[in-house]
Amino acid sequence: MKNKRILSGIQPSGKVHIGNYFGMMKQMIDLQNDNELLCFIPNYHALTSENFGQNLSSNTLDIAANFLSLGLDSNKSILWVQSDIPEVTELNWILSNFISVSSVERSTSYKDKISKGLKPNHGLFSYPILMAADILLFGAEIVPVGKDQKQHLEIARNIANKFNLIFGDLLIKPKPLITKSTGLVLGIDGQKMSKSYNNCLEIFCDKDELSKKIMRIKTDNSQLDQPKKTVGNPLFEIYCLFLNEKEKIDLEKRFKTPGLRYSDIKNELIDTFWSYFSLARERKKTIFSDKDLIIKILKDGSKKAKELSSPIINRIRKKTGLNYFN
Repeated sequence: MKNKRILSGIQPSGKVHIGNYFGMMKQMIDLQNDNELLCFIPNYHALTSENFGQNLSSNTLDIAANFLSLGLDSNKSILWVQSDIPEVTELNWILSNFISVSSVERSTSYKDKISKGLKPNHGLFSYPILMAADILLFGAEIVPVGKDQKQHLEIARNIANKFNLIFGDLLIKPKPLITKSTGLVLGIDGQKMSKSYNNCLEIFCDKDELSKKIMRIKTDNSQLDQPKKTVGNPLFEIYCLFLNEKEKIDLEKRFKTPGLRYSDIKNELIDTFWSYFSLARERKKTIFSDKDLIIKILKDGSKKAKELSSPIINRIRKKTGLNYFN
């Protein structure tokens, strides 16, 4: 893929985990050389997790440092904080008039979070509309998303289609980019990896904490002399994230061969995980020691992002009649 405008983001609602990285971040970083890459930190969205005050501000800087440590190049891409472009909330309000309540109620993400005990506030309910505003305000053509977020992108496309039918082809309808092998990253309990479920493997935790979590990865009760399943097995699927195709095939053969011990695989995974992100850990020590540099990168990014969004929001204001003086 080349010469596309690609946009996505990650909430500053906690420590970055491998679900964030393999589900979205790695795709974006890999695409930055040949495309126009837009990467933002959605701190408005983070408020739905009751992430307020100093905790939110420190998490915002931390997630920026994580992106940069993992390979995002601010000279090749644009990195900014959502709240530095307040027009996104304006567009959120405008777009909310082009979608029915029943359509938002059908959001599987909303229903899933409610079933897990999150409070059903309006911010959580209208999350897909703000996500649509994030995407449509910058004319994004491609959006790397996890498999569970694809429905939200369909909502954005539907809103854009309805808007365009009334006002002409003003909004670009984005397409999803989902890597088949990493569409949904499993957590240590076998559910989708999510901070809300407390089942994550954080990238920048210390090795003792990492080891304890990996040893807790859910496995079945297969006996030593039985082959182990691979489909839906969180241990197998998590390990495969770090392997090339040949290594995945070899691992599958090992799982299907009697005699394999889950504890041996978990110990291997600890070493593989730790080695995979070793360079990123070193980069983060350097980057996070200079918070002024992080803030400068974010502020420079917001200026560039505003240059992209201003023409689009101005055309929307004019078409909808909000621009009454011109």
